Amino acid sequence: MLGQGFVSAAAIAASILFILSLGGLSNQEKAKRAVWYGIVGMAIAVLFTAFGPGIGSYWIMIPMVLIGSVIGWNIAKRVAMTEMPQLVAALHSFVGLAAVFVAWSADLERTRVASALLAGEATDRFSAFAALLVTKTPAELTFLQVEIVFAIFIGAVTFTGSVIAYGKLAGKVDGKSRQLPGGHMLNAAAAVLSLVMAIAYLNGAGFWSLLVLAALAFFIGYHLIMGIGGADMPVVVSMLNSYSGWAAAAIGFTLSNDLLIVTGALVGSSGAILSYIMCKAMNRNFVSVILGGFGGGAKGESAEIEGEQVAIDAGGVAAALNDAESVIIVPGYGMAVAQAQNSVRELTRKLRDAGKNVRFAIHPVAGRLPGHMNVLLAEAKVPYDIVMEMDEINDDFPNTDVVIVIGSNDIVNPAAQEDPNSPIAGMPVLEVWNAKQVFVSKRGQGTGYSGIENPLFFKENTRMFYGDAKSSIDSLVPLID
Repeated sequence: MLGQGFVSAAAIAASILFILSLGGLSNQEKAKRAVWYGIVGMAIAVLFTAFGPGIGSYWIMIPMVLIGSVIGWNIAKRVAMTEMPQLVAALHSFVGLAAVFVAWSADLERTRVASALLAGEATDRFSAFAALLVTKTPAELTFLQVEIVFAIFIGAVTFTGSVIAYGKLAGKVDGKSRQLPGGHMLNAAAAVLSLVMAIAYLNGAGFWSLLVLAALAFFIGYHLIMGIGGADMPVVVSMLNSYSGWAAAAIGFTLSNDLLIVTGALVGSSGAILSYIMCKAMNRNFVSVILGGFGGGAKGESAEIEGEQVAIDAGGVAAALNDAESVIIVPGYGMAVAQAQNSVRELTRKLRDAGKNVRFAIHPVAGRLPGHMNVLLAEAKVPYDIVMEMDEINDDFPNTDVVIVIGSNDIVNPAAQEDPNSPIAGMPVLEVWNAKQVFVSKRGQGTGYSGIENPLFFKENTRMFYGDAKSSIDSLVPLID
């Protein structure tokens, strides 16, 4: 058993490591070291909390930690990089559900302690949390109840919202915006009823009020995320990350755990900031995205697309690449699905060896997760200095000979600028159509994840390079000289 002084010192050390971890993740070159900061910080946090004062029941705690560690290790080893977004969403759901369970347990313990004190029972056999409750003033106990309410509401919304996000990212749930009849009014009604349940609980209603509150919050999480369209899913994942952090912080207050408060606040604030940055990059309204305002259809009839999609074979693409001096590659989720990042790396190597100026253009919401494409390219050991953000490279397209779009759709859609009635009108996109030639590697003629048609595919300087992205890129490599 460790003293409180050791636990407090460990909490400070872990908090510093978490801050260093978040700071390092903003830079690709420092990301691996930043991840290790987070791993070490979490190990310190778990170890010193588990062996801190007032903690017991090791006979059940240690086996559960070992079981969870083995499960986590196996999942991490088996999950492919292409499945990372849905894994992140699934992990968010665990945090939310844990917050709900801990809050329920805290209320049951609060009730048990109150009954024991009224009956005059001895308090020396109370748990650490129960002993803490005995020392609280009536005002502090009321504040504890407020914390329980927040933890249940935020945790329940996070749980079902993350489950639906997982389903959409994994293709198990339709990626389009879907809401029950009544739309936002149902969400508003559920929110009002949640407030009523919270007030009832704070005024003496029993445990049943917390169960109803959780059920209402479960519905809100489900309905909110179902109402958000596929093109906004990267923002949703980031937003749910923020929610899970605030749920953890609320539980930290409930358990009087300073480290959990700090960690939850770091996750919650960083997730919220990232969501805001991404919405700004997409020219979306943050509140509108959260409430499912995007993806439900355009304001009017979208412009008709004229022309036809013209296909090209590997020989034609390779000839254009051999003649080109500058090449920009735009990766999207199609590259992730086909696991083509290593093939792209090899093509990049061949082109650079041939003296071509090759760069990558990364849209802020490419893929299904913030930084998804950066992670895949880093895994394939593509040099960091040729991976450019949208703002850095958009002005270069007019001076580019060839652009290769690999599995991207919405982030290269000119309708965002040309069609005011498009559902993505006003969203900043990579202006690839300004290049001399554009080749789009795509499986078929279908629309993107958000279901929006792309006029780029019909432009005169665009050719469709149909097929699996990995096979298509592999077929180009031997033809580059």
